[in-house]
Amino acid sequence: MDPNNRPSQLDSSAVGRVIKYGSRLNTRLYRLTGGRLGNRWRVGAAMRKPVPVCLLTTTGRKSGEARTVPLLYLRHGESIVLVASQGGLPANPAWYHNLKADPSVRIQIDSDEGDYAARIADDAERTKLWPSLVELYADFDTYAAWTERTIPVVICDPA
Repeated sequence: MDPNNRPSQLDSSAVGRVIKYGSRLNTRLYRLTGGRLGNRWRVGAAMRKPVPVCLLTTTGRKSGEARTVPLLYLRHGESIVLVASQGGLPANPAWYHNLKADPSVRIQIDSDEGDYAARIADDAERTKLWPSLVELYADFDTYAAWTERTIPVVICDPA
């Protein structure tokens, strides 16, 4: 992906729908198979070097209902690090707003599930983690170039 050439179709409402329904399908496959299917991202920079996927469950800030999304993740000690990139779209994803409202989250990696306390990385933590995140998935840098927002990094510590 070219960080200097943001695809115009990113602004299409169809992109949001594709992300939404693709996420739902991935979540179902992941849960049904205990993470045997849907546990690797193989798109863009991950075509040759697949990236691990977890399931993040937050509590909807408006609905109060459990909301689960598949996300790329980085292990950092006992913590799980997530990136609220949403493919470089202009707004932060709903899951990010949900965990800001209620930082108690559940994460499933393969068949293992656990409770975590989520927090937004401060500037120093983000700066330290960003190179490792880009090494994991180079397109994070591209997404950052495509949006004017600073893409949040979220650290989830075991509860």
